[in-house]
Amino acid sequence: MDYIPVLVLVISFLCLLAIGTPVAWSITISALLTMLVSIPALPAFTTVSQRIGTGLDSFALLAIPFFILSGELMNKGGIAHRLIAFAKTLVGSLPGGLALINVISAMLMGAIAGSAMASASAMGSILGPEMEKEGYSKEFGAAVNITSATTGLIIPPSNVLIVYSLASGGASIAALFLAGYIPGILTGLFLMIVASFWAKKKKYKVGKRSSLKEVFKTFIDALPSLFLLVLVIGGIVTGIFTATEASAIAVLYTLVLGMIYKEITLTNLPKVLLDSASTTAIVMLLIGASMSMSWVLSFENIPQDISSGLLSISDNKIVILLIINLLLLFVGIFMDMTPAVLIFTPIFLPVVTKLGLDPVHFGIIMILNLCIGLCTPPVGSVLFVGVGVAKTTIERVIKPLLPLFLAMILALFLVTYFSQLSLWLPSLFDL
Repeated sequence: MDYIPVLVLVISFLCLLAIGTPVAWSITISALLTMLVSIPALPAFTTVSQRIGTGLDSFALLAIPFFILSGELMNKGGIAHRLIAFAKTLVGSLPGGLALINVISAMLMGAIAGSAMASASAMGSILGPEMEKEGYSKEFGAAVNITSATTGLIIPPSNVLIVYSLASGGASIAALFLAGYIPGILTGLFLMIVASFWAKKKKYKVGKRSSLKEVFKTFIDALPSLFLLVLVIGGIVTGIFTATEASAIAVLYTLVLGMIYKEITLTNLPKVLLDSASTTAIVMLLIGASMSMSWVLSFENIPQDISSGLLSISDNKIVILLIINLLLLFVGIFMDMTPAVLIFTPIFLPVVTKLGLDPVHFGIIMILNLCIGLCTPPVGSVLFVGVGVAKTTIERVIKPLLPLFLAMILALFLVTYFSQLSLWLPSLFDL
């Protein structure tokens, strides 16, 4: 193994991040410097540029801007309020009721919008003040909001699962979407258990029990929003339309729904389109840059060398998965989710497939891992959104975050070592 390209790649990337260079530029520059070690300047510049362009030349990637737009439409279209009202009638009377409402609402919002950032922003701004009014600490509310928002990246539709499908060389998007349900719900349940114990310990107020009539009324109000799950996932799984077509249908449905609710108007629609275009540009730049680095890694045979190195340590599946989990947890602290998926999938997927692991199962393991990174400094985007919405500081949120981290890690290890948690639903549909 030639260690010079590896050292150039790692050291240049870390140094660029350390001096505050944006992640996409850090990835591109470090990939270019690594190429310059092996080939002349002109082919190196040309190759990296080409790879950024060709990395975005994929029909499946069209789903991402559509799902981002549908997420923005949902966020502004009054859907969050209706989901929260429904969740309140279900668990509002339990210990830590408002915290549990946050988790369930985030899971429902994530399952519809597929965006952790949108969920953290919506739930934090709506439920945060209400939790404070009921005597909950601002930091505890922020911690619950931050961790529960990430469940939407596992529960479909999820842009990150589409990115993983691309990086893995064609893992079924329908299978990945179905595989995410049980791990996502399991993570949410563990967060609810921890939040309930914490609330009981701190003696936070308990809400009044809702009648069946109230539950039914809020369910009917939320039903048009929840139907989007059936429309999108049902259509993909039954083969009526592809994930890309489903994303376009989601945009049309949420636009009509937002207008019916009179939350989306011709006046605020341009801002929604601009916000989604801005988010799409960031995501696509990260994807293009990451695809260039993935190609450079392959050119330098780095994935094969790492694969051989890991398998030389042990051929025990439990040990290798533990090592990969620890590495991904570390990666998630310093790298955003999209580039991490694109860069590390080609490195670790050949290792786990040699050990007999299903690529769909590994995809869920990887996303769950990186979800934890979104809640940790210094790069945790959901952490910064949650703290910003709650108007508090990272230092003060860390203490209530720690037990919630442990809940997420427990869910991760159960999903890692019990593959049927991920593969049972896809197997029912022969995916």
